[in-house]
Amino acid sequence: MTRTFDHLVAEAESVSVDGWDFSWLDGRATEQRPSWGYQKLLGERLSRVSSVLDVQTGGGEVLAGAGALPPLTVATESWPPNVAKATRLLHPLGAVVVADSDEPPLPFADEAFELVGSRHPVTVWWDEIARVLTPGGTYFSQQVGPASVFELVEYFLGPQPEEVRRDRHPDDAVAAARKAGLEIVDLRSERLRTEFNDIGAVIYFLRKVIWMVPGFTVGHHRDRLRELHERIEREGPFVAHTARFLVEARKKG
Repeated sequence: MTRTFDHLVAEAESVSVDGWDFSWLDGRATEQRPSWGYQKLLGERLSRVSSVLDVQTGGGEVLAGAGALPPLTVATESWPPNVAKATRLLHPLGAVVVADSDEPPLPFADEAFELVGSRHPVTVWWDEIARVLTPGGTYFSQQVGPASVFELVEYFLGPQPEEVRRDRHPDDAVAAARKAGLEIVDLRSERLRTEFNDIGAVIYFLRKVIWMVPGFTVGHHRDRLRELHERIEREGPFVAHTARFLVEARKKG
């Protein structure tokens, strides 16, 4: 039975968006994954170090699923619901979760970690990453690239200026890393297909990834949501494209 707009809206508004687990979208949205497999590659690197810092860990799901953790494993997170979730998930694995404001400085001593990881950081403080890495240490991160899911962003916000569309470009990450004294050892980027099968999936996504449409609420955007619901019912899934890049940078020994 086809669910009504009001039913889909109520369902998507009521579900928790804590953590960084998107399993609620199973069957409702699909996202093509980058070919490199960040979590697996992170696990390989974890096995070769004795200390790691996971920055902006979310609910800790990626780090927890990457494999055996080094003796010293620390994760930072700023959003209180995620801090609590990451603590419950990572503490039994031997990791410490630190509530951090995501503003410099990182609350750690110089040269404290052999590896710093981060999946989809909102901001990257390259000088701080370089400071807390040991000589020869590595920063390993999968990041959101420019104009990611902008078909959806611009549906609600209208056409965005070129400087906004170019934000988070991997070339800028490379320049910032080098300025902080890090050497780029790997850089890959891909553009990937994403489909939203119903308006509930759109609402859940925008509630969870809050920087996509700043200030998004169902009440404020209800008319556009209804129009999009009718479009999906008429034409099929709403298609957008995510941008992802993988960057690995090393501190000189």
